[in-house]
Amino acid sequence: MKKSRLSLLLVATLALGACKESPLLSDSAVIPLPQEIRNASGSFELTPETGIKLIGTGERLTKIGEHLAEKLRPATGFDIPVSFDAGQLVLELTGNGDSEAYEIDISEEEIKIASSGEAGLFYGVQTVLQLFPKEIVNKSVQSVDWAIPTGSIKDEPTFGYRGSMLDVARHFISIEDVKYYIDHMAVYKFNYLHLHLTDDQGWRIEIKSWPKLTEIGGSTEVGGGDGGFYTQEQYKEIVAYAADRFITIVPEIDMPGHTNSVLASYGELNPGVNLPDGDFSTVTKAPLEYEVMLKVPQASELYTGIEVGWSTFATRLELTYAFVDSVTREISEITPGPYFHIGGDESHVTEKGDYVYFVERVQDIVSKYGKTSIGWDEVATAKLLPGNIAQYWSREDENAKLANEQGNQILMSPNTRAYLDMQYDSTSRIGLHWAGYVELDKAYSWEPTELIEGFTNADILGVEAPLWTETVTNRADIDYLAFPRLTAIAEVAWTRKEVRRWESYKRRVSSHGERWDIQGVQFYKSPTVSW
Repeated sequence: MKKSRLSLLLVATLALGACKESPLLSDSAVIPLPQEIRNASGSFELTPETGIKLIGTGERLTKIGEHLAEKLRPATGFDIPVSFDAGQLVLELTGNGDSEAYEIDISEEEIKIASSGEAGLFYGVQTVLQLFPKEIVNKSVQSVDWAIPTGSIKDEPTFGYRGSMLDVARHFISIEDVKYYIDHMAVYKFNYLHLHLTDDQGWRIEIKSWPKLTEIGGSTEVGGGDGGFYTQEQYKEIVAYAADRFITIVPEIDMPGHTNSVLASYGELNPGVNLPDGDFSTVTKAPLEYEVMLKVPQASELYTGIEVGWSTFATRLELTYAFVDSVTREISEITPGPYFHIGGDESHVTEKGDYVYFVERVQDIVSKYGKTSIGWDEVATAKLLPGNIAQYWSREDENAKLANEQGNQILMSPNTRAYLDMQYDSTSRIGLHWAGYVELDKAYSWEPTELIEGFTNADILGVEAPLWTETVTNRADIDYLAFPRLTAIAEVAWTRKEVRRWESYKRRVSSHGERWDIQGVQFYKSPTVSW
């Protein structure tokens, strides 16, 4: 009798232990957090016999299947064949639309990802990859049980535009590092990469009709390094690489300010005054020698500092618009995405009327080449064309309201929340802090619709996290400033505010830190998280 009781007690203890050890799907560390997760009992396990089955006829369906297989093969050592015949990892494309929504059903026998759009199917794949143990990101075979809890996920993004900006002008960023950034963006379901291609310190894209832009303007960077630029073929390579990961490139040519790299290359576009660094008094009180220079424009000196607001195009010169037309045409021809960013910020020495005149003419040029203009929020002081976007960055709510009153949407990039180049605190090894310090909890704990009174989801195109590179010189610097904050912005952009919780995110991002350690990502270990 005593033996039977002991046996029952042992069975009960083992059963209790098994229950405690069985994880729930809702406990998984997915970022951005899906909108709906339902738990079940049991788990699916990847084995050497597991394959990927494709259902549907999309042009990129096979590529999505191969993407999943390529992510699974190194750490598991399994073959993971991809076919339309059989497999326990099922990718079903149910339509041919642009939907980013997806559903995942996980049973003990199979995992099924379904979407009516290729993008949605790709995002479902990213979620499934995050459900596997962290060792899945290794490049060598690991001895791990590749199990995922059963259940279901139903998910779709809150905002259609979920982006990050990479400033390749202040410091030139190599193609390899841009691709590296794209790879990480794809994991977190970003769909737009905004490339800040030009600034006072450098011009980074080949323009065949104006070759001095890269010959002279691309020859340096902040601090006086060698700079660099992308040929048009290299730029097309970046565009294609991003497109394979369902990320659209948004090129930016910043103007009429932030244009010294142009003015150093082509003096004929210069208003005529070579100003001393930081001294604007000569604009209104010009001695004789400056009056002469006003009539005979000269090329400016190359600039390697980080001050802003002191350069401008000659906005009443027809040659300026011939230049803008050529640049817009050449870049638009190799950019399949819908947007062209015209800059427009911090043009402090451009007269107000000249600024408005410039923005309105440049919008027309961009529209002529079939693109929609995005501009930093100052552009809303001009009359915006229907559908054009104002990017909210400066905390000037009035600019956002001006755009909204014209019927135009806002792209949210508040510098106090979304600027990845801001220091975390006073001890941060790189970064700036003119907009304040942005710790991880501050980057996460905000809602796009609540920053400007009266705005709703319909008024907002989406969210973008800019990474300016005044202090960024290499991949380690990108890692330090972007991670983990990029994941916080990803969740703000994707997940409904009713679902987001800081305590939940904090737990999940800690798990991603373990993955980054395996991958060699040199991220900032925020004291707000238990890593």
